[in-house]
Amino acid sequence: MNIPSSAPEAAPGRLARNRGFQRLWSARVLASMSFQMLAVAMGWHVYALTKSAFALGLVGLSQFLPMFLLTLVVGHVADRYDRRRIAAVCQGVECAAALTFACGTFGGWLSAPVIYALAACVGAARAFESPAVSSLLPAVVPRAQLPTATAWSTSASQTAQIVGPALGGLLYGVGAGPAYIACALSFAVAAVLSSSIALQARPAVRAPVTLASVFSGIAFIRSQPVILGALSLDLFAVLFGGATALLPVFARDILHAGPLALGLLRSASAVGALTGSIWLAHFPLRRRPGLAMFGGVIVFGCATIAFGLSHNIAVSLIALAVLGASDVVSVVVRTSLVQLRTPEHTLGRVSAVNSLFIGTSNQLGEFESGLTAGWWGAQPAVLVGGVATIGVALLWMKLFPALRETRSLEHEETRAAAGAG
Repeated sequence: MNIPSSAPEAAPGRLARNRGFQRLWSARVLASMSFQMLAVAMGWHVYALTKSAFALGLVGLSQFLPMFLLTLVVGHVADRYDRRRIAAVCQGVECAAALTFACGTFGGWLSAPVIYALAACVGAARAFESPAVSSLLPAVVPRAQLPTATAWSTSASQTAQIVGPALGGLLYGVGAGPAYIACALSFAVAAVLSSSIALQARPAVRAPVTLASVFSGIAFIRSQPVILGALSLDLFAVLFGGATALLPVFARDILHAGPLALGLLRSASAVGALTGSIWLAHFPLRRRPGLAMFGGVIVFGCATIAFGLSHNIAVSLIALAVLGASDVVSVVVRTSLVQLRTPEHTLGRVSAVNSLFIGTSNQLGEFESGLTAGWWGAQPAVLVGGVATIGVALLWMKLFPALRETRSLEHEETRAAAGAG
């Protein structure tokens, strides 16, 4: 059987009546929206201060370094303590950082180094928040609903990436201070929602901390070629294809537009991603998810090239929307593989490594884009990145045949047992 007997439980209507999922979804929307608003404000602010594409890359690097250094710690924290409380505390720290941005703006002392330092604080908070929130989902919804819930959770992030950048650009047009205050308020509400999520599953027993347990997330991923292939494919594809760090350059110097246009550009990819995630929520990838992931990455690279060649804002918006729609396939496949193939007691540690891969591809990708743009210019950097993304997808199809040939998001034996039941 292709569909488990419990599949009716995965209907979107059942999720809509799950109060724990509602609060988790809402908290993710608000926290992600606030982060996107903050990203627009930080990017425009530092570029206005420095006129340097390399400085934009340093903002991404500042967020990535804490995530990289804390990877092994945050996974253990997510597996040993209340994940709701972790998420709420981290969102409170992000709220405090946004308020500091606002105070620095109104006080006139917000310089580029201060922005880098605050970006590092936000990066550290997100390092703890991301695996905690990601590993909450299996405790909030039944297992049969996980693929659909994952798609809807992805739509939460994409909804935030549509509203957040556009709202951030609009508010920044009024003033940097109001934009930062709006971020702080959104983070504060997200923290309240996260702390009140109801769980359906009991937390796992806390295992003692040992050297083996610290590295168990990495060891598990290495033992699973399908998961390793999916994570590394997404890592290198987005690392090379990450053009979002250069959007302030494109908006201001190539498309000759302002901060509102920057917000629209950042929202465009999320519009495509939201469309894709809603489609996947209604029509989950039940067959050949690995092949679908490879196809999505190749389309992602082609859309990146189209964006790099564009001098027209309408064409740029369409290219970014296609880019977002293709990227969401990779996101849903990767996240579903992690959640469905990882034991619950180590899910936090595996999710932490997953978050590191995401952070590497996003934040370190922003640094790579800023660095190459400083060498060659913004458009050549994006074009080279798009070509490299396609090359990575083709190479990974040869290096990870298990991912290419996988027929289900779950282990074949688990899927067969569910079908038999």
